[in-house]
Formats: sequence, C-alpha cells, structure tokens
Amino acid sequence: MNSQTISTRDELLARCVPFLNEVKDMTAGSEVEAWLNEHYGPGSDFYRDVSRLIRLGVQEGWAANIEIEGRHYRRSRIAEPSVDTYWFSVTAVYMNSRMDAQGAPRRTMEDSFRGDYHSHPYGEFNMVIPMDDSAALAGPNGWCHAGWTAPGPGSAHYPEARGGAVIALFFLPAGRIAYDIEPK
Repeated sequence: MNSQTISTRDELLARCVPFLNEVKDMTAGSEVEAWLNEHYGPGSDFYRDVSRLIRLGVQEGWAANIEIEGRHYRRSRIAEPSVDTYWFSVTAVYMNSRMDAQGAPRRTMEDSFRGDYHSHPYGEFNMVIPMDDSAALAGPNGWCHAGWTAPGPGSAHYPEARGGAVIALFFLPAGRIAYDIEPK
C-alpha cells in the first residue's frame, strides 16, 4: 500500500458506487424495497460492509455529525449528487429515541422520536442500520429493524425511530429532499 491511505469515507463511497449503478434506473416504492431487502439486506456482504463503514464514520466524527436537535438527532451529507454517484446524494442520519436533546436518558424508553418532516420528490433508498438490538426506523411498510425502506416519489413523512439508536443511510436521486413543506 502506498503512503496515502484511503479514508473510511472514501472506502464507504467506493463500496456504494456499484450499488448506485445498479439502482440508478429504479423508482423507489414497495416493490423496490422488497428487492433491496432481498439483494442488499442484512445478510448481504454489501449491507455488512456499509454498516461497518458508516458506524466507523459516526465514531470518527465525519458521518451524522451535524446536530439538528441535540446529540440524539444528527445528520450529514456525505456526498453531493455527481457523475461519480450516478446523480445520487448520500446522507447519514443518526436518531436515538432513548436520549433527549442534552444526551440524557429519556424517562420512558418505549417512546419513539420523530425528526423533521420532509418530502422525497424523487423517492428515497434508505438503508436502516440499528445501533441497538431493539432499534427500528419507521418506513412506508412498517417498522424496519435492519434493512431497507424505499418511500416512493412524492412521499412525505416524519422520520421516526424507536427502541434506541439507529443510522439511516439514505440515497436520494438528484439529491432531492424538501423540508419546506407543511405536514399533512
């Protein structure tokens, strides 16, 4: 190996590029969600590798490092849409339903935590990585403990976690996400 080492971030993106090439012409929705869970779910090498790398990114402080509402709700854009990412953006969100904005334990552990309401103009491919065994993220087809959700184009929701800490690594076609909408 040469004197220049590959960063964890670069390794993560290099691992994601072949995946993005494969999904670049797919439209998010229930059928694609099932396909993602079958081909790229928790039993796959891709899921294991990317989960390991994004967890390292959170530990190293370059992923999900911008506080939205305290330490329990953070996100960061890892890659902007570009030719290299087949015009997908890559973003990591960390949500911990068991701590409050100051990092203290919440009084009731069964509660969920809801993040910022937003819409997906072109849909979203969302890899759910639990940090705690009981952690889950709400998706259009129910709670996802590990695997994928794929809200379709035009969908909108509050991201919601329960059971502890979870990382959502999401891939947005054209980087499109809208936070300036009113909840329905």
